[in-house]
Amino acid sequence: MIMEHFKLKNMKALKIILLHFLVLSCFSVNATDIGGQVIFKHDKINQKVDVFIDKKYFTSYLYSNDLEKQVLFPIFTASGKDITRGFPLAPRPFERTDHPHHIGLWFNFGDVNGLDFWNNSLTIKPENKHKYGSIKFIKIKNINASKGKLQTLAAWIDNEGKKLLEENTTFIFSENNGLRSIERITQLTSKQKEVIFTENKEGLIGLRVDRAFEEPSQKAERYLDSNGNMTETPVLNNEGVNGVYRNAEGVTGSDVWSKKSKWVALHADKSGEIITIVMFDNEKNPNYPAWSHARGYGLFAMNNLAGKAVDKDSPSVKITLKKGEKITFRHKIIIGGNLSDSQIDNMANNFNR
Repeated sequence: MIMEHFKLKNMKALKIILLHFLVLSCFSVNATDIGGQVIFKHDKINQKVDVFIDKKYFTSYLYSNDLEKQVLFPIFTASGKDITRGFPLAPRPFERTDHPHHIGLWFNFGDVNGLDFWNNSLTIKPENKHKYGSIKFIKIKNINASKGKLQTLAAWIDNEGKKLLEENTTFIFSENNGLRSIERITQLTSKQKEVIFTENKEGLIGLRVDRAFEEPSQKAERYLDSNGNMTETPVLNNEGVNGVYRNAEGVTGSDVWSKKSKWVALHADKSGEIITIVMFDNEKNPNYPAWSHARGYGLFAMNNLAGKAVDKDSPSVKITLKKGEKITFRHKIIIGGNLSDSQIDNMANNFNR
């Protein structure tokens, strides 16, 4: 039912993504470069900016009006493997169809002036839309290929179009010796007399990963079969599913959830290649180090505003911005091979300089 609802309301976006994948097939995906050249291709008609490194596809910034927020989707390794779930924009066989608001890599939060920005999607019933907020694209502010920078402007609004926050975001894309990185600097400015962020588990920077990075499931699930039909199964197909989380403190598996850590890594073997995805918090962010909102079913998120929503022993978290006041968050994603803890620690130290 979710899939049918989404198809009806988001056919334009689906067509854009399908065209997008056809275009990608024209580019090579061998990774041997050190310090590759970043190339941006702004497609205003299809409302996206494609990102390449040395002519090899990396990701796309999607800002379609059909989406409730802007996302990076899909995201590929230097060797050409997709690390993101396809559903709901480009569904693939045998992947989960839960949480249609989990698309690629995004940034938002579950309680801003009482509005839920995190869970909003086109599957929300119209009579419930007033409970949710949306992030609406305004413009591409700047593209600087020599520095790998994409700067964007957006607005966090309620269901009546009232602007709560202005979002100025800088993405920095890079690749070095097969290691790809996405740095996101998000600056939020209050446009109201008062904007309040109240502790909530739903946040803050999130990534929905490909099936290979999930933990094997032993319970009944809904998934797409090879023909794209929704199917109920007693146990989900676990072939090739082998993801394992770990954090800087040595906690592993699903136990990383709710723990504070400066970095969390997700490791898996996808089609014979060991891939590690690492999410870094920055020491200048509020409540550093962030709480992990990482789940075995494929949600990989880091939340600086979780507080008691995930840890009853935490101090309460509440941030109030008066009109014109700003708050900035800085996070980084590294996508590489079989990375050791010491390698990741060095990356974390460099990110915090």
